[in-house]
Amino acid sequence: MRVDKVCIIDDDPIFVYGTKVILNYNRSFCSNIMVYENGEEALEDLVNELKNEEKLPEVIFLDLNMPIMDGWGFLDNFCKIPNIESQTSIYILSSSINPDDINKSKNYSIVKDFIQKPLTDAKFTKLLEGIEVCNS
Repeated sequence: MRVDKVCIIDDDPIFVYGTKVILNYNRSFCSNIMVYENGEEALEDLVNELKNEEKLPEVIFLDLNMPIMDGWGFLDNFCKIPNIESQTSIYILSSSINPDDINKSKNYSIVKDFIQKPLTDAKFTKLLEGIEVCNS
């Protein structure tokens, strides 16, 4: 599976760095990595990309706990965009172990998986297998 764009929405610079290292190590997975520190910033930029008829990221890695607009706020607003599910898959990457968060994520059909941080090579490999199954 190869995608053009991956988006990371997370306010933790250490997590973002580590995720970028994993993604860059797996260059066969993606060409471009977009990074946003909160859901509002990401939502504004992604909506502008749609207005400019640019392609959205095929994969979004979304944190839940962020300032300004958290992951749930991003999901609620992002899901209002027509036909968005055919363009993008979201993977929640969170330090939360709260079963309520995991169950809530299942209410969003655009969310493909809930992965507990940190993202490791093993978790990324498993995620890739899931993406290949979904797109084959």
